[in-house]
Amino acid sequence: MRRAAAVLALVLLGCAAPPAADTRRSGFEDMGASTQAMQRDDAQNPAMLWVQDGEQLWTRGERSCAACHGDPKGMRGVAARYPAWDATLRRPVDLATRINLCRQRHQQQPALPPEHGDLLALEAFLALQSRGTTIRPDEDARLQTFLARGEAAWRQRIGQLELSCAQCHDERAGGRLGPARIPQGHATGYPLYRLEWQSLGSLGRRIRGCMTGVRAEPFAYGSVEMTELELYLARRAMGMPWEGPAVRP
Repeated sequence: MRRAAAVLALVLLGCAAPPAADTRRSGFEDMGASTQAMQRDDAQNPAMLWVQDGEQLWTRGERSCAACHGDPKGMRGVAARYPAWDATLRRPVDLATRINLCRQRHQQQPALPPEHGDLLALEAFLALQSRGTTIRPDEDARLQTFLARGEAAWRQRIGQLELSCAQCHDERAGGRLGPARIPQGHATGYPLYRLEWQSLGSLGRRIRGCMTGVRAEPFAYGSVEMTELELYLARRAMGMPWEGPAVRP
């Protein structure tokens, strides 16, 4: 009887439903072949111009980033885990805010404005160190309330058009908005070079552009609201490959 029960248990385990397939897609997969080739080849990827500047900034000055952090190879995986908890502010911060906090706390330098070339350059340089790792957002339990608010923001209808992020990037992903394919909206490689911008830009810039597009008041760069939404996006993309710095249409 015991043997029969054991055999039956093994059969039932073998018949258990397989785990659901991961259907998440990077925006890279929705791009044309020429744009994909641009991202694949660092000699063609325009974002590498900012990476070169970031490499110089890493070692610049007596109180340089390198003076604290040493070889940038030691920063592998760092860009793929933000936003992360800041104990002093008692809230999550994105990578740009962390860089500015380091400037203020350890280098006695003023914070750089959002989308400043030097700030994007350091972000891009750090993004490159994490290329090929997987997205692993901070698991600090204190982030849960912020994460929940970020998910709520993702699903909330906003603006005069009363559209949510989820309606476009969850429900209508793969469809068309004019000539462009609607991506799933995974933040797998910021800051990235966008052909529409002809420049490098942050995730915050992309989110603000979407919010303006639905005629809503955009979140301020580095604000708690913006960081909460970025935190949810990081959790939504958990386990996906980190591409930074990426290229997008």
